[in-house]
Formats: sequence, structure tokens, C-alpha cells
Amino acid sequence: MASHRKGRVAEEMKKELSDIIQNNMNDPRVTGLISVTHVEVSRDLSSATVYVSSLGDADEQTAIFKAIRQAAGYIRGELGHRLSLRFVPELHFKADNSIQVGARINELLNQQVTTEAESSDQEDSF
Repeated sequence: MASHRKGRVAEEMKKELSDIIQNNMNDPRVTGLISVTHVEVSRDLSSATVYVSSLGDADEQTAIFKAIRQAAGYIRGELGHRLSLRFVPELHFKADNSIQVGARINELLNQQVTTEAESSDQEDSF
């Protein structure tokens, strides 16, 4: 029974955290595509690990995560207003590079398709 609640709380936190980070933070360092990919909540709901993914180079990502970590108190307060929990979990942010991995895979697939199309065009001309 507790695991169902933990999962529901994690999903609701994920949705609200995404909205807070993308729409409510007025920090100029937080720009571009930023996504909360996963939230892991402890068994007693006292802490949560938030996995955040962003698209950009290493310097931009460093600045984004520094801004998010500095705004953790603000984010936690906003989360408290939005969720009906007695205690809002302490937030720990971690980088997740799934967006970059997906973009790299897409780039490699596009290169492969282009290479195959060029080689079939060359074979057809002979």
C-alpha cells in the first residue's frame, strides 16, 4: 500500500517540478530544454532525488544545475504550495543525460540513413 502512495507522490512531484523549473524560475541561467526525467522518493517521503536532464554543452549544463541547486529552497516551497502533503520532501538534484544520449542516437541514425541513401544512389548510377 505504501509503495502505491510513494509512486503517486513521485509522479505528482515530477509533474509539478517540471512546471516550476520551466515556468516559475526567473533565473537567466535556466534556459533551453530542461526536463525532469524521474523522481525517486524515500520510503518515509522525507527526501526525494530528482533527475534533471538538459540539452546543451557542458558549461550550460553546469550553470543550469548550479542555478537549480541554489533555488532548491524556492522550488521546495513552491512544491509545498502545490501538493497536499504534510511534509515536503528534501530535494536532491542529479544530472541525467538521457536527452543528450537520445539526440546522439538520433544523429547517428540520420548519418546512417544518409550514408545508405548515398551508397544506393551510387549503385543505381552504375
